[in-house]
Amino acid sequence: MALARWASLGLDEALGRSLVGRWSEPHRRYHDLAHLEMVLSGVDLLAGHADSANLVRLAAWYHDAVYQGRPDDEEQSALLAEVELPAAGLDAAAVAEVARLVRLTAGHRTSPGDRNGEVLCDADLAILASDGYDDYVAAVREEYRHVPEEAFRAGRAAVLRNLLALPNLYRTPLARERWETVARKNLLSELEARESLL
Repeated sequence: MALARWASLGLDEALGRSLVGRWSEPHRRYHDLAHLEMVLSGVDLLAGHADSANLVRLAAWYHDAVYQGRPDDEEQSALLAEVELPAAGLDAAAVAEVARLVRLTAGHRTSPGDRNGEVLCDADLAILASDGYDDYVAAVREEYRHVPEEAFRAGRAAVLRNLLALPNLYRTPLARERWETVARKNLLSELEARESLL
């Protein structure tokens, strides 16, 4: 399925296979091919809002291409895009836009009018409103198994507070309508549970 999505972008199949390999690394529990598929499906759903839906799709492919559970994963993923995409035939402006979008996923904060960024960030955060929220939280904990429990609880609580501090979790009208209420409920429930343990 993933390679069929890649083929629709009209880029080198070998590069797509390389990216699938990255997304299939054995240490990944959440940031894996299923997450990539969910983000790509979210981009498809919200594509009408984007200025360039295919650049957003390409950014989705790269947004967690490097994933080690470290603070610079998004930066490393953006740098990978900047190295690989020129060789795939993308012009400098397209490469710069993909890298910019990948970097946005580090904090999910977009500027007003950044329609591409809004679509990617909303698609990346779609999991927050899903029925699989608890499984997502457990999988993220597995990816951060190198972090002691107390430090993880405190760090995760900070992430949740930062997300809840956003005026809206979702920027596109369709995502807000479909996901905002449920996502906030899920985040608040998790935060309350974590704060009771701190």
